[in-house]
Amino acid sequence: MDTKKTLDPVEDPLPHDMAEGEIIDTIVKHNSPNDALAAALEQYQPGTKQEKRLLLKIDLFLIPMLWLMCVLAYVDRNNIANADAAGLGDDLDLSDNDYAMVIAIFFVAYVLFEVPSNLLLARCRPSWYLSSIMMAWGTLVCGMSQVKSYRSLLIIRFFLGIIESGFFPGVLYLMTCWYKRYEIGKRFSIFFTALCFAGAASGLISGAVISGLEGVRGMRGWRWLFLIEGLLTIAVALVSIFVLADYPETISRRLNEEERTLAVIRIMHDKKSSATQHGRLTAWQGVKAAAVDLRTYFFIILYMTQNGSTTISYFLPTILKGMGYTGAKAQWMTVPIWATSDRLKNRQWHVVFGLSVAFISAIVCITVDWSDATRYAMVCFYIAGLYMTLPLILNWASELMSLPSEKRAVVIGMVNCFGSISSIYGSYLWPSSDAPRYLPGFITVSTFMGFGIVLGSTMPLIFRHLPKFPTKAERELAQLEIRDEERRDQGLD
Repeated sequence: MDTKKTLDPVEDPLPHDMAEGEIIDTIVKHNSPNDALAAALEQYQPGTKQEKRLLLKIDLFLIPMLWLMCVLAYVDRNNIANADAAGLGDDLDLSDNDYAMVIAIFFVAYVLFEVPSNLLLARCRPSWYLSSIMMAWGTLVCGMSQVKSYRSLLIIRFFLGIIESGFFPGVLYLMTCWYKRYEIGKRFSIFFTALCFAGAASGLISGAVISGLEGVRGMRGWRWLFLIEGLLTIAVALVSIFVLADYPETISRRLNEEERTLAVIRIMHDKKSSATQHGRLTAWQGVKAAAVDLRTYFFIILYMTQNGSTTISYFLPTILKGMGYTGAKAQWMTVPIWATSDRLKNRQWHVVFGLSVAFISAIVCITVDWSDATRYAMVCFYIAGLYMTLPLILNWASELMSLPSEKRAVVIGMVNCFGSISSIYGSYLWPSSDAPRYLPGFITVSTFMGFGIVLGSTMPLIFRHLPKFPTKAERELAQLEIRDEERRDQGLD
């Protein structure tokens, strides 16, 4: 496979006393695109004032909108729990197994379509792709306000899983295209506070809508909940088309030519790669590279232990009803649980710590028959421990297998996709018949988390004995990178 594109040597080296902005501006004006990137990469100095200004600019047009989109994604995904506590299950005559199937069918579709969706994203404009799928799932949520039977609810939840499967890994992939490895951890953490905020916001919105609009125009409160949240999602999707950025190398009004060049070379420098010059893996090579790398499966298993334990979020209002909080009060009582997790922010030991907090909290819920207030407090810590680990696991995988970019896209998709399988059977862990202590559910998730703690602690030791680039296509790109590095050291390029 010939992946290399020949670069003409840079004939006139630029003075080292020039400011970075002058260097990039001169290069862009007087050289071809490949020459410009090669020369700018040679002259690049990390941490300049110009780069800091660029980073702030990237933060402003990416993070706030992606954060808001994530909030609405999780509100729309989890509002089924609030609707059930407000009478959806009674109106549609849902049994415990029916409700568990409504939760599980979402993840069945999510698992089936996530990796294909991520491959498509790598070849589409994110501003249109992410906005379009958001508009589609908002429409489906509006449709849920009109369901008349269990079957129709099941069908809509299945298609909702298909549509949302492209959003979460797509956001993660887009962020890894704009930020360096040691910039992205803090931004992932900020981004993932959206999950906690979404849980709290969902309780607030549900409490207000269900109590305020129950019976208005002949509609139940839970129907109004779906309708209002769906319309809000559609409105934000329309705005996001004009706010979201695409890739650093894509021409955009948000960045001038100098800023765009700097955005590209800073990522190239961070990854110590000439991938932009040499070429890319094909979609199939990206899938193969991710599939044969054994590290991918360790991250999938670790993510499964975490994700299966978070299925309690779909049952919080029901569990709180079992503790004696009923009606709208059950919606309001979910707010402190999610707010607690919003306070908690080397990936490995932070993952182990978060799982340990959740593990201890679950053990207390199992072994100590205290008051409802005590178990309520332990559930708060349980949620806090779990949701601090979710962005860290995906970020850890993305950093460890950052190149080639096609492989990174598939790895993120595979970990999030197959890790979500645990949510399918996790949906059956919390039947109302187990109220008020829910011992089978807490015993199961504590087992998950105990195994996750051991796995997270030992993965770096295991990875030392596994190949970094297991496929021929990856090794060829790596060899070209080494060859170019040697040529630069010798002053040949």
